[in-house]
Amino acid sequence: MNTVFIAGYARLPAGMAAKSVYDTLTITAEIDKHYGVIVAANCTLATEHGRNYVQNLLRGYSLQDGITTPVADVNKHYLGKAGNAIASALKDLHKQYENYVKEKSASSE
Repeated sequence: MNTVFIAGYARLPAGMAAKSVYDTLTITAEIDKHYGVIVAANCTLATEHGRNYVQNLLRGYSLQDGITTPVADVNKHYLGKAGNAIASALKDLHKQYENYVKEKSASSE
């Protein structure tokens, strides 16, 4: 398999529809193992439209380049209440990706 599945988490703000179902926002991503590119992404926003928007915003980014640009794009283009939670979940996702890369390189030594 050429991809890995990673999740990032963040607390949702009060007053959101998704908050009644979930306490945390989860962003999941299928990531190319070699290049770190987000092939597909999903999240636990309440609406399908919101989930699709986040996926389209994230698809194609390489986590090898860091998380600054995707977070900046979320802050600039996603104007809903969950914007900060999405940015935080992305940072957590990137941290999980970095842990994966470290473990992978340690096991190949």
